Amino acid sequence: MTATVRAAEAAGSLFTLSHLDALESEAVHIFREVAGEFEKPVILFSGGKDSIVMLHLALKAFAPAPVPFTLLHVDTGHNFPEVLDYRDRAVAKHHLRLHVASVQEYIDAGKLRERPDGVRNPLQTVPLTEAIQQLKFDAVFGGGRRDEEKARAKERVFSLRDEFSQWDPRRQRPELWQLYNGRHAPGEHVRVFPLSNWTELDVWQYIAREDIELPQIYFAHEREVFQRNGMWLTAGDWGGPKDGESTRRRLVRYRTVGDMSCTGAVDSDAATIDQVITEIAASRLTERGATRADDKMSEAAMEDRKREGYF
Repeated sequence: MTATVRAAEAAGSLFTLSHLDALESEAVHIFREVAGEFEKPVILFSGGKDSIVMLHLALKAFAPAPVPFTLLHVDTGHNFPEVLDYRDRAVAKHHLRLHVASVQEYIDAGKLRERPDGVRNPLQTVPLTEAIQQLKFDAVFGGGRRDEEKARAKERVFSLRDEFSQWDPRRQRPELWQLYNGRHAPGEHVRVFPLSNWTELDVWQYIAREDIELPQIYFAHEREVFQRNGMWLTAGDWGGPKDGESTRRRLVRYRTVGDMSCTGAVDSDAATIDQVITEIAASRLTERGATRADDKMSEAAMEDRKREGYF
């Protein structure tokens, strides 16, 4: 090998993107593509780790200008207080506008009925779809990833939804060479997934690299929990524990956060980002498979909800 060839290879290696750089570049491209193609996009933001990373990427995509999108959160009324506190601090820190669609308000108005099991995650669909229609959002960013659940693995990056916010896999479009088709009829909209090609491990490695703050609920802490259907749930006004279910104090953390009634904690002593990364790398269960009771209602639970308008 000549000195010239060696020098050329060395120079080329300096410009090789790491896998995190490649994922970041793709996500930034998607945000900018949506900004140029749609009139009124919105970012779904709950204060969970995926939406936090998504907001971080949006801030990077348009810096030093402000993010040209508002935020939307569907509040079940049973969210973890630590996560809601983080959500509000992030909105204030970055001077963003937040719309909150409240499941509790729909229940109080008689538009939704409380489930006997107290689980409110399935009740998010109506507040979400009505907020999209009423506020006329034509593109909705979500933090869904293909490794989370098999129904999500069928998604495109640009996922077309009809005038009722429903998903039809037969209407999804090919996405060759990162070319995204955002065409939609009046009343329709597109769900956009910038993290589609990320894994849970990628998300945590990116959080570590970018030094992104997270709610402490994602790290090991002592918590009063009780066991139901093989999961450690947090006691609360939503209906737990029931008779015969006793609470105990355990060292746990959350891999994903959602409605308290269906999001389980995992036994863990991972108190730092590096320890969490080590734990996830050794895991053989997806975060939703391990800790989300609403996905275990049936084999097609998530796909049924997607067809109704949920993510």
